[in-house]
Amino acid sequence: MSMTQPPRASDPSAATATPEADLAELRHRMARASRWVVLSGAGMSAESGIPTFRDAQTGLWAHLDPEQLASEAGYRADPALVWDWYETRREGVRQARPNAGHVALANYAHRFAGRLTVITQNVDDLHQRAGSPGVLRLHGDLLADRWLGRCAQPSFSGHGCEPRQARPGRPPHCSRCGNLVRPGVVWFGEPLPATTWAQAEAAVDQAELLLVVGTSGAVWPAAGLAARARRHEAFVAVLNPATSAIDDEAHLHLRGTAATLLPALLDPLR
Repeated sequence: MSMTQPPRASDPSAATATPEADLAELRHRMARASRWVVLSGAGMSAESGIPTFRDAQTGLWAHLDPEQLASEAGYRADPALVWDWYETRREGVRQARPNAGHVALANYAHRFAGRLTVITQNVDDLHQRAGSPGVLRLHGDLLADRWLGRCAQPSFSGHGCEPRQARPGRPPHCSRCGNLVRPGVVWFGEPLPATTWAQAEAAVDQAELLLVVGTSGAVWPAAGLAARARRHEAFVAVLNPATSAIDDEAHLHLRGTAATLLPALLDPLR
């Protein structure tokens, strides 16, 4: 990889580029890259009808502080309320369908096996349902269950109770020790899954290009991956309808949605 950094989008030479020229430049870089990464955020899922975390705080949950709905303390304070909110979100995910952006990434990954790594901050399964392999999910899996605490009661297999064995309820719970089931997402104050985060860092370190799609860039440590990519001399592009907190890290900005821009970028690559 060349040690020469491409110009930032704020440079005069970049500012005069037309949108068509930006698409062509990014498509050219994707075609040349032997390894590149997509970091997707909530905006990409919103195009499939899944509201962002704060947009989902409507109706019964509109008056609640986010930490009441996404922290262990909030869950313990009112398990039924928080469980019901996540069940509503889960139903929305089950009804949603991958959009054209998800499909374009999955099709590219199958045409060019081993080139693309998808890292997502989203807790839905739309990338997987579209067909993208090996998706790295930084913030967990909304549709998965796990125990709130460690369940000390052994199962018949000797490996401890499984959440699927829990007694139904709001929320489900262990019939022997009372442990509560919680959604398998990362809450405020919790670390990201260590193995997944290490894989994400390694993928960014090896990438020649990082494409940041549909994220405000306000959630850390995921937002730090753009700066990390630049330190490793990767080209960074941001695809978003609005400005983001990490725009200054980008060499190129494309204003638009994932469902519009990703097919335009990836479908012509053969």
